Amino acid sequence: MDLFRKKALNIPTSSEGTQLNKTLGALDLTMLGVGATIGTGIFVMTGVAAAEHAGPGLIISFLLAAFACVLSALCYSEFASTIPVSGSAYAYSYVAFGELLAWILGWDLVLEYGVAAAAVSSGWSGYFQGLLEGFGIHLPTALSGAYNPEAGTIINLPAVIIILLISYLLTRGTKETARFNAIMVFIKIAVVLLFIVTGFFYVKPENWTPFLPFGYHGVINGAATVFFAYIGFDALATAAEEVKRPQRDLPIGIISSLAICTVLYVLVSLVLTGIVPYTDLNVSDPVSYALRFVNQNMIAGLISVGAIAGMTTVLLVMLFGQTRLLFAISRDGLLPISLSKINAKTQVPVRSTWMVGILIAVLTGFIPLDRLANLTSIGTLFAFFVVSLGVIALRYIHPDLKRGFRVPWVPFIPLLSAATCGILMYNLGSETWIGFLIWTVVGLLIYALYGYRNSNLNHK
Repeated sequence: MDLFRKKALNIPTSSEGTQLNKTLGALDLTMLGVGATIGTGIFVMTGVAAAEHAGPGLIISFLLAAFACVLSALCYSEFASTIPVSGSAYAYSYVAFGELLAWILGWDLVLEYGVAAAAVSSGWSGYFQGLLEGFGIHLPTALSGAYNPEAGTIINLPAVIIILLISYLLTRGTKETARFNAIMVFIKIAVVLLFIVTGFFYVKPENWTPFLPFGYHGVINGAATVFFAYIGFDALATAAEEVKRPQRDLPIGIISSLAICTVLYVLVSLVLTGIVPYTDLNVSDPVSYALRFVNQNMIAGLISVGAIAGMTTVLLVMLFGQTRLLFAISRDGLLPISLSKINAKTQVPVRSTWMVGILIAVLTGFIPLDRLANLTSIGTLFAFFVVSLGVIALRYIHPDLKRGFRVPWVPFIPLLSAATCGILMYNLGSETWIGFLIWTVVGLLIYALYGYRNSNLNHK
């Protein structure tokens, strides 16, 4: 029983009915990366992280999280330009470490994208309902939130509807999805810049004192918390088979989107904590709250529109990444082959798209998922950890392999990346670790009962 059998680089990645269409360029990938990253983190989590963990030192927390992501992004870029297939970290670890670890990683990424999409759709619903209330429209209580008898809520209808609408958009084709995403990204970047420019004139430097009210430990905890805000750029690697020139465009898309998002996060944190004392920022809409705090109510309303656009694009890319991941795992035989079937007209995996959409719609509609956001962070950090070590392994296993992008200073940079991710994982709570381990055990059972027996490697 060989649990560490590796996929050879010359194994065909596509067969009849499982060929994705190459339509994406570097700009499309950059927009997808920004679309996936600028959302809940900047519009929701900045306030909580400042109030409970880092204070004005939130800026350092974002830079620390960005540092971990930059190191991981370099490693992702080497893999993506070397092995341009769907599946992201799952596909890379299949070549570098073997099937068992690839399955564990793929299964944990299923958790990352699924929980992230469910949690973000819940936040989207909150902002959308707030916008409706501004026009005097109130949803019935029963339809306004996940099942909670005490609050009188039964189903979060707006969250269900937005998930199903995005699933429908994804079935129309990758280029159409990228075009819609680009429009939404321009809207939310414009809104974020509007906040930065407007808020700059209301900054009071005394609000930045004390700068580290919770000490350096608070800054590190803050970095672990806001790491959720950076999740998304790794989803670009799942689109590798749909990129026109993956060796060139994937590294550009990954690194440029991460750079844009980091600059915006730091500027927003600087302005936010300069307008409002950090102790007052433990609210669900800190960016809008800051503008209401200085009586800029009209612009605060526009921020809500930007938040809705921002979360829409995050949902779009999370669902996109989830379907491409299941496509890759299914094509390798570890999940039912029907999930890798491609629609002849749109050249996208329609079955897996609708399966993912319906499942996440049910989860977000009926189950409160607020406490599961950290599960997304730990799943992503684990993926980054493995990919970082995978660069070293692949350099050893295939030293002469053509690489479109090479991580500098190997093994120092990959080891530093892995260590940074490990530190951030350590700073996530025990409840998160327990949930992560339970999910992993369930995945191992599925692999033992189905995946190992049906793997394509059994037939090679």
